[in-house]
Amino acid sequence: MSKRSIAILLILILIPVIIYILWPSDESRIKKLFRDGAKSIEEEDIDAVMSKVSYNYRDEYGLTYLYIKEHMKSIFQRMSGIQIEYENLDIKVDNKAATTEMDVRVIATAGGETGYIVGDLPNPVHLKFSLEKERIKWLVTKTEGLPGYR
Repeated sequence: MSKRSIAILLILILIPVIIYILWPSDESRIKKLFRDGAKSIEEEDIDAVMSKVSYNYRDEYGLTYLYIKEHMKSIFQRMSGIQIEYENLDIKVDNKAATTEMDVRVIATAGGETGYIVGDLPNPVHLKFSLEKERIKWLVTKTEGLPGYR
């Protein structure tokens, strides 16, 4: 074998290994989805928020993609200084479906007063999200545990 053939063979072997190592896992993509989603809500960027939600969103509360979009617009008009805290993130991935559970607190200012609007310091709200992988992107398709929708 010539040096050129060995170099080409080595490159063909190394490229898939490098791609495998550098390509983010499904779990890290889902973590990023929630990190970016929380940041988008804090920045009141409705388009960025909705880019994390599937058009096929439907949950047991009767919420859909369009209803969530209108509800978020209403929230952004009434509140400011939104801060989202989440912890105890648990992600389970099963092929093209995933579930994520977390404890959430949301602080915001409304009518000149600032306080917790979801959960509080000793008692965060436990939320469960269902996700589906659409093409290469994970999107939220269902939410459970929303306060005020039980």
